[in-house]
Amino acid sequence: MKTLAAALAALTLAVAAPALAGDPSSLTLTFDTGASTGAVMVALYDSEAAWTGGAPVRSARVDVAAGQRTVTFNDLPAGDYGMKAFHDVNGDGTMNTNPFGMPVEPYAFSNNAVGNMGPARWGQARVTVSGAVTQSIVIR
Repeated sequence: MKTLAAALAALTLAVAAPALAGDPSSLTLTFDTGASTGAVMVALYDSEAAWTGGAPVRSARVDVAAGQRTVTFNDLPAGDYGMKAFHDVNGDGTMNTNPFGMPVEPYAFSNNAVGNMGPARWGQARVTVSGAVTQSIVIR
């Protein structure tokens, strides 16, 4: 079982998969952060298999220090998605943890889902995207 820190540390700024042209679905995420430094690192997954150990279909960096708080993933095929994010408060590009592997930087999941001794489960974080969908996410 992956630890929460390992799951969040897997967030990367990988090149996004190409979108299907003409699909009008989008997911807009607005982050409520406790600090105005660093960046929110965001990964979007399109299946439970990807959520639990695969690569994100899209990723983004929200520059909180520059005043950004929102990211929109446009041209998504309609379907189910889940988002993992962490607030890289100190801007070092990694999810910092304590000696026990617990995150010391804030993190969040779509639907503001909360995990129990690990990341939130796919069923808690899954969002059905069809058309324009928006969510406000609290980074804790």
